[in-house]
Amino acid sequence: MTYSPHRPLALVGAGKMGGAMLAGWIEKGVNPKSVFVVDPSPAPEIADLMSREGIAGGEAMPTDMRPAILMLAVKPQMMDAILPNLVPNTAADTLVLSVAAGTTIERFSSAFGDVPIVRVMPNTPAQVGRGMNVACANARVSEDQKGDVTNLLSAIGKVAWIDDEAQMDAVTAVSGSGPAYVFYLTEALAQAGVHAGLPEDLAKTIARQTVVGAGELMHQSDLEASTLRENVTSPNGTTAAALAVLMADDGLQPLMDRAVEAAAKRSKELAG
Repeated sequence: MTYSPHRPLALVGAGKMGGAMLAGWIEKGVNPKSVFVVDPSPAPEIADLMSREGIAGGEAMPTDMRPAILMLAVKPQMMDAILPNLVPNTAADTLVLSVAAGTTIERFSSAFGDVPIVRVMPNTPAQVGRGMNVACANARVSEDQKGDVTNLLSAIGKVAWIDDEAQMDAVTAVSGSGPAYVFYLTEALAQAGVHAGLPEDLAKTIARQTVVGAGELMHQSDLEASTLRENVTSPNGTTAAALAVLMADDGLQPLMDRAVEAAAKRSKELAG
């Protein structure tokens, strides 16, 4: 898709997620002149980026602007106030793309009408280009437009598509909320080190670097996580002893099942 100053890629909301996407797009070669940012008070680093790259923006789009893509990167609770103001700027072929958690395609259809709509669940590692983005489209979205969306989201991480929007609750529970589980695992691993006799600062350092290193190893490897685990585990060794606890019937898996189930249930509640 070709963007232009008059038919731009319009980003509504330049917070942490929107800002990460904007920086990723510019780094990947999107023409800054074809981007318009709608945000009354972008973060200083985003304002600097916009100034440096010549990216236009303001509290609202010009009345005659009809974006090729309208990217919504605002909090779900802001939608009721924001959507009516965007409707006049939306053409029949404007692709509405949302990264707002819990806001359904139907909600956007009720506001914008019969336009192409893509709902995306990203996650916070997008801020360092390691995000996971899961997208779901309505019937109006063409394969070419899906390709455009994939290209845009690839600037902040990996992209996967699903056909059933109902799966978004599980996606939210696994990847949307998942980084917090990994952070908490890091906290718990450090605390276990303290309980085992390590100084707190050392325990925090080695727990953090262990999680960072393991994540990077998974990123660079084509092997399944289970294979990487097995590669670390010597028969009757220390790792095997620990995994016997973590993989017991009352170990980590049933706990993770309950955690994801709770998050998915809450996602359904928030979506109404």
